[in-house]
Amino acid sequence: MQDLSDGLARFRRDVFPAKAGLFARLATTHRPTTLFIGCSDARVVPELITQSEPGELFVVRTAGNLVPAHASDPDGIAASIEYAVAVLHVSDIVICGHSACGAMTALAEGHDLSAAPVVSGWLRHADAARARVAAVPAAPGPARVAALVRANVAAQLQNLTTHPSVARALTDGTLTLHGWVFDIATGRVDPVDGAAVAA
Repeated sequence: MQDLSDGLARFRRDVFPAKAGLFARLATTHRPTTLFIGCSDARVVPELITQSEPGELFVVRTAGNLVPAHASDPDGIAASIEYAVAVLHVSDIVICGHSACGAMTALAEGHDLSAAPVVSGWLRHADAARARVAAVPAAPGPARVAALVRANVAAQLQNLTTHPSVARALTDGTLTLHGWVFDIATGRVDPVDGAAVAA
């Protein structure tokens, strides 16, 4: 906790004064152009990867960068997507997976998640990606995880299209979806085509 307290002090002393004008504008204006849906993994920081300023990204982070398909019961992820698209009118949505993802590694390697039943239940939202990777001849460990990471981004893009606000904006031509995979070791970001879900 001391690290966080020290960071807060540095922010107030060094960072905030240099960006005081930006924060003054942000105090009354909230107009991000992109909804960034990424993994909760602490190594994947959307603002750092994209070099975005405060206010430019509307960020949702979930374990495994999973986006459940639309359902009638409200939930925080669906509410955030709807708010970003229907209220903030973002023009782009990025779903970003990453190398060495713990969620995808657990699925690819068949880890025992009985001690984490909520995590196990949550990861069912990657079932479509698992099915697609299972249909391909088995690859060695790291390659199988990498394949699942890519397939999962594509599957989550498909899930995203089931949300009514997203479907409407896509039909209206006011929204574009993007799939990315961030490689932690190299800093490289590779695109994932949503149409590749079926591949």
